[in-house]
Parts: sequence; structure tokens; C-alpha cells
Amino acid sequence: MSARAMLAAFEGWNDAADAASGAIEHLEREWSAKPFAAIDPEDYYDYQVNRPTVRLVDGVTRRIEWPTTRISVASDVGEREVVLLRGLEPNMRWRAFCDELVDFAHELDVDSIVCLAALLADVPHTRPIEVHGSAADDATAAALGLTKSRYEGPTGIVSVFHEAAARAGIRVVSFWASVPHYVAQPPCPKATLSLLHRAEDALDIAIPLGDLPEQARAWEHGVDELAREDSEIAEYVQSLEQREDESELPEASGEAIAKAFERYLRRRDKP
Repeated sequence: MSARAMLAAFEGWNDAADAASGAIEHLEREWSAKPFAAIDPEDYYDYQVNRPTVRLVDGVTRRIEWPTTRISVASDVGEREVVLLRGLEPNMRWRAFCDELVDFAHELDVDSIVCLAALLADVPHTRPIEVHGSAADDATAAALGLTKSRYEGPTGIVSVFHEAAARAGIRVVSFWASVPHYVAQPPCPKATLSLLHRAEDALDIAIPLGDLPEQARAWEHGVDELAREDSEIAEYVQSLEQREDESELPEASGEAIAKAFERYLRRRDKP
């Protein structure tokens, strides 16, 4: 078995409209991923912020479920297994938290990590979801057509984990989807779908999309209806569309589209 890849997402600040964690949850189902481990939440979570929940088992027994980060392994993927990581942004001890995740990555022989994230942005829902990315090394950045991020300011656990993995010698890339801020209520299948497409590019594998494309179209049509019923929203969306059309979109050039299509066909041709 060749080295594994890891796909990771964290709920909270890094997960607008649950688009990133929704991508991992989708893959857990599609790939029938098997649970491998869960982080002990005692050292990392404030239970007054992320409270445990009570579940009924068989309608009788009460069971406490604690907020945590879980790791599973998908075997039915293709040439190599994929580790799926889904959890909550911790409330404390972020560096120790990331070190523990890196230890799991080494234990599972992970040689590359793709972090998925989403943020709210001033973008129209009628256009393709913008996905920006960053890579820890120049070769990966060049292969995926990524530019160096110039962002400075507050950051979340995705960036901290990205840096910890890179420091440990693991090839790592992070993708951030831009979710229209005026429809921030989850889910946002259109953003989830865009993140999965970029994950395909990074891992060079075919990802089962299930009914996500239909969900994305239904989501967009639903927001269209909302805009038609509210003139202020319609006017605002139109202004965002105009700004988007006037801006330069190098990622939408003919050469970029051709390369993306070649990658898509290459993945589908694999046994």
C-alpha cells in the first residue's frame, strides 16, 4: 500500500455554511470510511462553548456525546487510501492539538494533506464559487496554479495545522471557498462541490459526487427565488455580478480551463 493522503476540515470559524465539514462528511458516507481514532476532548475544548449533547439510544438509554475531532480511513478509493479528518476548531492549546494530529498523520503514513475551509465573502451566488489556495512548497503551488497568499490578520486552526504539517515535512495545501455572505445559513452544496473539485486536483483522484451537483443547482435556484422576492437583495446581487464581470479572472482563461479538463479526464481514465 502506498502512502496515504489526508483530507481535513474543521467546524467553526473556518467553515462558513458548513461547506468544508460538509465535504468531509459527504466523503465519509460515499467511501464508507472506517473510524480510526478520536481526539480526547478534555485538553482542547471548553464545554461551555462547545457543549456535549445527549442522545437517546433505542429511545431509552441516554448517552453523552462529547465534542471532538475524529479520524477515519477510506479504503475503497483507488490507488491509495485516504484519511478523513473532521472536527471542531479547539478552544485552547492549539499547538498541542496540531502536534497530536501530525502524530496521527505519521502513524497512518500520510505524505500529503489537503485542508478544506470556507469563508463568507462579497461574492454573488450566480457565479462559480471562488476557491483560493495556498501550498507549503513552491512545486505544489506551481502544479496547482496557486499564488502565495498575501493575507495578514487573524487566522484559524486550518492555517495553524497547515503550518504544523509543513514543519513536520508533510506536503500540505489548503483551499478556501468563498461563500456568499447574504446566504450564510448552511448548507451550501455549491461551495462544498467546488472544494471537492479542488481536492480532486490536489490528490489526482476521482471523487464520488453523488447528488451534490443536483443539490448545488437546487440551492442556486432557491437563492434566485429569494432574490426575485426581495428587490434589495436582487439589486445587491446585480451589483456583485457587475463587479465580478468587470474584474480580471485569470483562473477562467482558456488555458486554465483546458488544463483542468485534462486533469478531469485523466482521473476518470484511471481503473
